[in-house]
Amino acid sequence: MQQAIEAAGYHAHVYFDTAQQAAARRLREAVAQRFAVELGRWREQAYGPHPVGAYQIAFAPALFGQIVPWLMLNREGLSVLLHPLTGDDVEDHSDFAMWLGAPLELNMDFLRQHGDNGRSG
Repeated sequence: MQQAIEAAGYHAHVYFDTAQQAAARRLREAVAQRFAVELGRWREQAYGPHPVGAYQIAFAPALFGQIVPWLMLNREGLSVLLHPLTGDDVEDHSDFAMWLGAPLELNMDFLRQHGDNGRSG
């Protein structure tokens, strides 16, 4: 039997273009007010595997059941990628990921070349 995989935490990547920046800022502020999260840098351009502007919301597994339903209902039409932190960036951003809104195509080659590619333990 395969050993169970555990998530050390989660990331939500909120994607936006120029026209969606106001909605993305409102969502960022609302998340910060409601949840104990760590907000990543605001990036207006594609970076790493992310094809457009985005910011990251990092949160503990205990918050998943609160923050994900809230994001489902309050994302203002923005695309949001949710993924666990298991130690394998490629699987985390593909097989283990889920999307709220329209999915975007990530640069998986970037993750294969620069990301963590194996779990410890």
